[in-house]
Amino acid sequence: MVESRDVVRLPFESSTPGIARTKLAAFLTRNRTDLAAIDNALIVLSEMIANAVAHGTPDHDGAMEIGWAIEDGHLLLSVRDFGHGSGADLVPRPFDEDSLGGRGLSIISRVADSWSVDLSEGTCVRAELTLA
Repeated sequence: MVESRDVVRLPFESSTPGIARTKLAAFLTRNRTDLAAIDNALIVLSEMIANAVAHGTPDHDGAMEIGWAIEDGHLLLSVRDFGHGSGADLVPRPFDEDSLGGRGLSIISRVADSWSVDLSEGTCVRAELTLA
């Protein structure tokens, strides 16, 4: 059962994670989510969007699709770009203290309960977090 859901189309730009975080935080606050879960959700969503901007392709309007839903005590997040990514490239890398990048999927896999990639219509990365 889906308790609450929202889907937004936002520009394919480096400023988009901040815009999406504000919208997601408002959504979660309206749904009485605790602060620790909100913080984790914002981290995961930021990394998902940053990866899409760095490696994906916008739609014909220069946008991406970002969604979230609360379902049976879980937060479901999704970020879709419209390129044809390679699933082989979408694996977490080990943390390297000297690296300046490449940690996004590692962060997602550590914070989210689960995540997946769907390449059937562009590239859609999904993550699930338990809401306490």
